[in-house]
Amino acid sequence: MRKLFLPLFLIAISLSAMAKKKAEKQTLSVEELAAITARGKILAEYDVAAWHATDVIQDLKPQNGSFRYYIARKTDAGWVVLFGRLSEARDKFLIVYQATQGTRPDFFTNRTFDPPLESTDFYFSAAKALDTAIKDLGPVKRPYNSYAIPAEPGRLYIYLLPAPTVDGVYPLGADVRYTFTSDGGTMLEKHPMHKTVLDFDYREKSTGGKKLAAGVHSHVLSNCPEDSDVFLVLTRRSSIPEYVGTMDKKIWVINTDGTISVGQ
Repeated sequence: MRKLFLPLFLIAISLSAMAKKKAEKQTLSVEELAAITARGKILAEYDVAAWHATDVIQDLKPQNGSFRYYIARKTDAGWVVLFGRLSEARDKFLIVYQATQGTRPDFFTNRTFDPPLESTDFYFSAAKALDTAIKDLGPVKRPYNSYAIPAEPGRLYIYLLPAPTVDGVYPLGADVRYTFTSDGGTMLEKHPMHKTVLDFDYREKSTGGKKLAAGVHSHVLSNCPEDSDVFLVLTRRSSIPEYVGTMDKKIWVINTDGTISVGQ
């Protein structure tokens, strides 16, 4: 038994060092956390722009089927949201309406194109990628919102997130981030962010009028916070942080400004 002690002791030290190294490797860097925050923030901005732009276009009473996608893009002057569809040959994006942000985040002006304006730039690439991603997601039992966001280097993110259906109830889960080539022609990655949809009900009748200090949920698909966790915190009207438990028994805190820290 004494002869076995030294080898077993060395093996234990080696395994301990390996486990420690693995744990350190799994710890997210400051840069990685900042990137998650940045993606969540741009998602939240996109959502607000698409929301107000859609309200403006709905006032025009568009014909059913006149457009299939809304695609937003942030410019130096603010957000521009285009509403349109792919051509039958799938070689152009046909723009029917345009909503342009004004001096306030909630103020948009509209413009109609008759005949539709043809686009082969970012909006066309985004529409192709959206079409592919929606087909890949398959049939769903609830409405979804879509987001097309340029990424570096030469990439395009497509997000599909479940849409709220009741005021004051915020869904999280069954959401996916796709990565495409910048031309929208090739899917490079499919990244499911959460598994099951959870509906967080912050209505007064559900909370009993009590002010909640924080939200909480757990992850079963990854050991890190997701872009849509940040999106949830930034878009819900109850400005409270969210605690996220991961499979490696870490607790992450999504703060009300979208930054991420390690929970105590």
